[in-house]
Amino acid sequence: MDAVPLPPCNMVAPHPLHRILHPGSVAILGASEDPGKFGGRALRHVVQHGFAGRIVPVSPSAPTLLGHPAYARVGDAPGPIDVALLALPAPALPAALEDCGRAGVGAAVVLTADFAETGPAGAARQAELVAIARRHAMRLIGPNCLGFIAPAARLALTSSVALARGPMPEGAIGLVSQSGSLMASLISHAQDMGAGFTAAVSIGNQADLEACDFIEYFIADPATRAVCAYLEGLRDPQRFLAVARRCREARKPLLVVKAGTSEAGAAIAQSHTASLAGSHAVWEAACREHGVILLDDPESLIHCAHFLVAFGAPAADGVAALSPSGGTIAITADRIAAAGLPLAAPGPATRDRLATLFPAHRPLNPLDVGGLPREQGINGARVAFEALAADPAVGILLVVIATTPQLEAKVRLWGEAALATGKPTAILFTPGRLVDGARAQLRELGCPFTDRMDDALRVMRAALDWRRALAAARPATTVPTAFPDAASLVGELAPGRVTEPAAKALLARAGIRAPSGRLARNADDAARAASEAGFPVALKAVCRELVHKSDAGGVALGLADAAAVHDAWEKIASSVRAALPGAALDGCLVERMADGGVEMIVGARHDPQFGPVIVVGAGGILVELLRDAQTALAPVSPERARELVAELAVFPVLAGARGRPAADLTALADAIARVSWLAARLGPRLVELDINPLLATPAGVVALDARATLAPPHDTREQP
Repeated sequence: MDAVPLPPCNMVAPHPLHRILHPGSVAILGASEDPGKFGGRALRHVVQHGFAGRIVPVSPSAPTLLGHPAYARVGDAPGPIDVALLALPAPALPAALEDCGRAGVGAAVVLTADFAETGPAGAARQAELVAIARRHAMRLIGPNCLGFIAPAARLALTSSVALARGPMPEGAIGLVSQSGSLMASLISHAQDMGAGFTAAVSIGNQADLEACDFIEYFIADPATRAVCAYLEGLRDPQRFLAVARRCREARKPLLVVKAGTSEAGAAIAQSHTASLAGSHAVWEAACREHGVILLDDPESLIHCAHFLVAFGAPAADGVAALSPSGGTIAITADRIAAAGLPLAAPGPATRDRLATLFPAHRPLNPLDVGGLPREQGINGARVAFEALAADPAVGILLVVIATTPQLEAKVRLWGEAALATGKPTAILFTPGRLVDGARAQLRELGCPFTDRMDDALRVMRAALDWRRALAAARPATTVPTAFPDAASLVGELAPGRVTEPAAKALLARAGIRAPSGRLARNADDAARAASEAGFPVALKAVCRELVHKSDAGGVALGLADAAAVHDAWEKIASSVRAALPGAALDGCLVERMADGGVEMIVGARHDPQFGPVIVVGAGGILVELLRDAQTALAPVSPERARELVAELAVFPVLAGARGRPAADLTALADAIARVSWLAARLGPRLVELDINPLLATPAGVVALDARATLAPPHDTREQP
């Protein structure tokens, strides 16, 4: 089989949210027949889309609304009510919610805004709503949301104008969105492209029910085959990672767009590690390690989920592209290369089959299928697709539709062949309205398509990411033999900035080697230490207040004799005192210069949301220049550490490019793993740690410079 299918997930018992998304009865508080009002639109949508359950309009102004008996208060309505939608002014909400609770309503959907999103006063009003709901064992969606749709239940419990048009798009995608308007836009987008939902839920402020609650529901729901989420913040990051892991275990892709990924406005970091492993880098690392497919465009959530529902994960990494236009296929080749997607190399059987139709000089991938006589056009389109789809090196086919004779017949052929073979196929339309008929055919078939090259590339990248996520389950990371506990690692180190000698002592306890050297208290002592170590030497200021030694003139390298050391000491002392008046200079660290190797940075920090984090990248003066770094949650195994190194742009240099001696990658991976375990052991006690540079040589690795910042001991929560 060419693609890895998404198997069904059998739900043993209904999930607790099933009653909310598939209710037997709904009430609309603030209902009216005026479509210009929130309650009016909500009632109209519930009626218009054919909800088969009991509909209870609540309004004191009319005995009936849209043919349904209306009630002045929800408690006046007979029988139990599963879900109530509240479209009321904020001041009226507490009393109305209290009425819902006394009437036994199971869940309330609060559309009204002006709560926690507005500040402390709004947060207090929101807390009051939550307290009322909990007092009555009633669940709450919102406030500041737009409700939800459940197409299989024919329920559009929302005030969005998007639901005024056409039937609800029913399908196998579960959507949860913190933005109501964005949810509505994606519903409209799904209608246009032929995708659909098991449910689409706007959660607003997540005062009670939050994103993870609905993701858990979608995991349990056998009709949901892919889960999409638009997030602005996480209430419980560790819970999110747990449900992400469960999505992967259920073989249901979790696709996420998260707002607020820039570092604008963040405080300037003291260390390179904190800069390289900023909040977004940690978020990406956490998601990558738990199989989450991260996207940068909301519409691509639906494109990619629709594609994965239709085809599952590719069975191979290679991409093959075809188009009836030579110019289009040339541009396509450029875009595939720029996106870093791997082109498949067609095998002998594929080449032989295509040689019967196409000239010998024509490249076979990407393939121009145009220029054939009309009587061969349809057959050529079929043979080209079938040959490439049958090639085991081809994981994904990209079919780029351009203006061509027999266009609709070819598009239908390609769509039917894609679904019949199960080969993941991204179909991209480049013309405009001219091909609306072909688009309609693919919607009818249930075959995914896109209208922009960027979307097609995102779809293919997401499919390959999902393939790798399914294959990336790793065994548990084990602690290195005899690795110290937190107390033994820290020893007598005081909270705050840790000087270089103390940081290197910390590393030594974790099994990471540093150059031999000693702290010299004055110029004469430094000259003696240099003579003992052997020239040339490095001289580095040691001062707790000093963050970046080089910037303050606190470093001298390649000192060849005692006189040079003596002079360098005086210059360093003068420079540091000028840069930091009143600071206490402990002395200078004297170390023999190291030769050769590749300068790396290995660091760690404690992220407030995701815990200990490791970062590895090109070090020395290249840190800020290249920003070539990889981030991962700690701890990591040596095998995972080696994978991180292999993803760096500097990796070919480490591996021995252009005849250079290769660095000891085993020793480098071991050092990275040990730093990660140091971070895991210390937990929040380790605010940040930099080894820069960590010199990677053929003979091993050595920490040439290091610094750290420790939090007070009472913050320590040691991890296993």
